[in-house]
Amino acid sequence: MTDWDLTTTSDIYLVPSSGGEPKRLTATDGAYARPSWSPRGSHIAAFFVPGAFDDPRHARVVVVDAARGDRSMLTEDLDRNCLPYPPIREPLWDDDQLIFAIEDAGTVPLYRVSTEGASQPRRILGQDGWVTGYDLAGGTLVHALTTPTLPSELFVGERRLSDVSLSFRKDVELSRPEPFTVIAPDGARIDAWVMRPVDFDEEQTYPAVLNIHGGPFTQYGQRFFDEFQVQTGAGSVVVYANPRGSSGYAEEWGRAIRGPVEGGPGWGSVDYDDLMAVVDEAVKRYRFIDPDRLAVMGGSYGGYMTSWIVGHTDRFRCAISERAVNDMASEDGTSDLAGFFRGYVGAAAWEEPNAYARISPLSYAADMTSPLLILHSEEDLRCPINQGEQLFTVLRSMRRDVELIRFPAESHELTRSGSPTHRVQRFEIVLEFLNRHLREGASA
Repeated sequence: MTDWDLTTTSDIYLVPSSGGEPKRLTATDGAYARPSWSPRGSHIAAFFVPGAFDDPRHARVVVVDAARGDRSMLTEDLDRNCLPYPPIREPLWDDDQLIFAIEDAGTVPLYRVSTEGASQPRRILGQDGWVTGYDLAGGTLVHALTTPTLPSELFVGERRLSDVSLSFRKDVELSRPEPFTVIAPDGARIDAWVMRPVDFDEEQTYPAVLNIHGGPFTQYGQRFFDEFQVQTGAGSVVVYANPRGSSGYAEEWGRAIRGPVEGGPGWGSVDYDDLMAVVDEAVKRYRFIDPDRLAVMGGSYGGYMTSWIVGHTDRFRCAISERAVNDMASEDGTSDLAGFFRGYVGAAAWEEPNAYARISPLSYAADMTSPLLILHSEEDLRCPINQGEQLFTVLRSMRRDVELIRFPAESHELTRSGSPTHRVQRFEIVLEFLNRHLREGASA
């Protein structure tokens, strides 16, 4: 394929096991991922994302005839993303049916669909949790499932097979999320959650931390998340949500922040409105939240939104922007995610520099007055460290209250798979910063 590095499409190729030239099987009309041979070797199942430079789109489950290349779309009417983040595995064959996971309103359940197109996909398990793995042997489907108070354990149906996290759960007190619905100013319904501090006292008020997920085409929901448990264990209320731009809902919901050149208003638009509506509703509904002790934090796109938020409001006493995108143009030219922003914005940075500047948090640095902690890994290829350095340099030059912490030998995945030492140090840094600015009596 010529110019393979200038497109976001990918294809399935076949090559004889004895050697020979690869033969392209599919039509270069989207991106194929995680192919899986049928038991009889006549078909290939895969995930398929249609189009190119048209983010975000739902991944569909498809079956391709291995001889002719004909494709059958099996989940077109489901209108859910069938390739959850983080990815789990390829579609799993069970005779003439496929088992796969989807993202659905904060859960990751398993579905089954006939490869003959005889029926619609149907949910088979995982309605109230988050499936993190699954396999089939001897007719028995085993899956790993997590919930907000249970790290992943093995199950067959509703029967738990393992209890690896028992000693951990005995040693710590865990907080449970409480769901609530928020109506945005334009009528959109947003799924949100609040988690109380573990030593909760109805007579007290507490600081609250708005957490924003990355992506943006990912979701928060019904899974164990160490970040939230650490924050509630340290005495803060945690608030989180799936604003427009998130996955787990209709494709239209995820595409609501495309643009601003084509498709919509761009990042920092209705997603910002949704998050502010979530904070408004949380403060109104939960009287134990102190409205004068609010913080906001997030990583990657969540770091972008954190930087964006403090450039557009001073309601937060402090903020933590982590592995963020702060300057869209330089991110477009240095990130390992080539073409990603062209797919959202509707044009490349060199084609529409003013549009990229308009949706860059760095453009609003002069309006940032909340104390800001910037965390960045030195070997981050997804959001290179210059993204944190630029914002720090500008704010420090204006003598703003800003700190930059650099983590050597770490990547974009610091919080998920970084070294244990750095992960612990990061938690200590985060909690110290939040306590310094949110404790009672701290100066605003």
